[in-house]
Amino acid sequence: MTLNERALIGQEIAGYHVEDVIGKGGMAVVYLAVDSRLGRRVALKVLNPLLGEDDRFRQRFILESRTVAGIDHPNIIPIYEADAAADGTLYIAMRYVDGPDLRRLFYDRGPLPISQVNRIAAQVAAALDASHAHNLIHRDVKPANILIAGHTEGEHVYLTDFGITKHRTSISGLTQTDQFIGTPRYMSPEQINKETIDGRCDQYGLACVVYEALSGRLPFQRDNEIALLWAHLAEPPTPLSTLRPELPMEVDGVMMRALAKSPEQRYGSCTEFVAQLRDAISGQAYQLQQPPPGHHTAQDGQAPHLHRLSQFHQAPQGHQVQSARHTRGTHQTGEGTRPAAGTGASGRGRRGVLIGAGAAIALIVALVTVLAVILRGGDGAWEAYRGSAAVPVAFEHPAGWTATQHADAFTVASPRAEEFRTLFSTPVVADWAAVNEIIKAEPEEATGVFTQTLDTLDPRGGSQQLQETLQSSLPGTVSVLSQVVQVSVGGQPGVRLEGAIADPQRGGQLDFVGYAVERPDEPALVIYFCAPSRCDDSLANRLIRSVSFPAS
Repeated sequence: MTLNERALIGQEIAGYHVEDVIGKGGMAVVYLAVDSRLGRRVALKVLNPLLGEDDRFRQRFILESRTVAGIDHPNIIPIYEADAAADGTLYIAMRYVDGPDLRRLFYDRGPLPISQVNRIAAQVAAALDASHAHNLIHRDVKPANILIAGHTEGEHVYLTDFGITKHRTSISGLTQTDQFIGTPRYMSPEQINKETIDGRCDQYGLACVVYEALSGRLPFQRDNEIALLWAHLAEPPTPLSTLRPELPMEVDGVMMRALAKSPEQRYGSCTEFVAQLRDAISGQAYQLQQPPPGHHTAQDGQAPHLHRLSQFHQAPQGHQVQSARHTRGTHQTGEGTRPAAGTGASGRGRRGVLIGAGAAIALIVALVTVLAVILRGGDGAWEAYRGSAAVPVAFEHPAGWTATQHADAFTVASPRAEEFRTLFSTPVVADWAAVNEIIKAEPEEATGVFTQTLDTLDPRGGSQQLQETLQSSLPGTVSVLSQVVQVSVGGQPGVRLEGAIADPQRGGQLDFVGYAVERPDEPALVIYFCAPSRCDDSLANRLIRSVSFPAS
């Protein structure tokens, strides 16, 4: 087998006619193929030829793949055949699923509806528990290994990629290491430590996937892989309820247990974890549907997350609501049943103080908002830039900015567009002198947006690869300071990352929020930049929401 994955297109492997590449990773390439004997389409996974050189790996691969094939479960991808071709190539033929994987859904939609997450997680949990009952541990639970049949919300889920990630052969082929491998973003602490593992490591991976599906970000996002692995080993994740405020705080307890550093502290099964998560969520759903008498709803202008916070300070009225809340109230406040005692003069007094404080806070927020609008020249003082054939990225920008295109290479919009156009036009030998002066003397002017289409840009390449691409396209020294987060920009899937561009000679610096966006023609790069500590989140959000991609 050649290392060029596209070289197999049009060829036949063990009776399967290869039609196209539909996925690839470090260990294997997945092809769309047709079984010449039965005339059915299959997903044909062909392993890296280096792996096939190890007899021990070959035997274990075939045995474990056939074990998976013997599990009759509706949410485990059916395997038709697993063997070695005449030339020694290892392959698995499995059902072809005409639909996206969960990773693609994240790209397309960002955080998913809670009901959809419940449905997907329940099916994945059932598949994992079934495999554990057959003494098979998946070890690499991640969105890319969760396939969604169909494109509607009545999705059927398949868990795939069993049986090939048990150990790894060295490149030389001379040594073997029984090294557990997986994907660091979803890897359990016991896998990282190379300890004895069981099905609870898959529960940890599933919890990472659920966290990402609900929040749009991973439970641990770090600058590099070493920091990421350390976070899995020693650091707590951010509570989900702070990232998705409509979720009740009970969800945080469920997630913390499923993401416990020690497997002994996790749930007994993946199904138990998902059931507890569902129950925690449904408890909050009841409270939102049945608010206490006199309690304002979101239709009255109050955001759902403010409802949740206010419920800790207001007295539940009525037996049903009190029964639904008594456990949570006493546990969360640490004051016994005191929050439920909001009746009588003292209770009314506390509510009056709280209402008055809430009104004052609302007034302050309103004044700050009005002041911000005035300082930015008014909420409507924006202009549209329509893009061009060379750089087909359209967006809106504040009216005080100028948008300018440099040759056919990129577009810059900024209050000081000419200085930044000059800076970005020579990334290798950039002269930062003028921009450094702006950063020092007028930092509020050292801001803008940079857009470019770039065929070398890979939105799926990970933070390290993206940093390398940005380094060749942006001036100075580029540092990516966050893990990539999957987003949608202008209706196209992409990733978001944060970082900085520094002048290697004089120490000037610009912070940036960058978006690498998939497009049918060429990927697009959209960067909002600013002087250090001067980034305006609301301005950046409006900029990126306005982005579109006219037909080139």
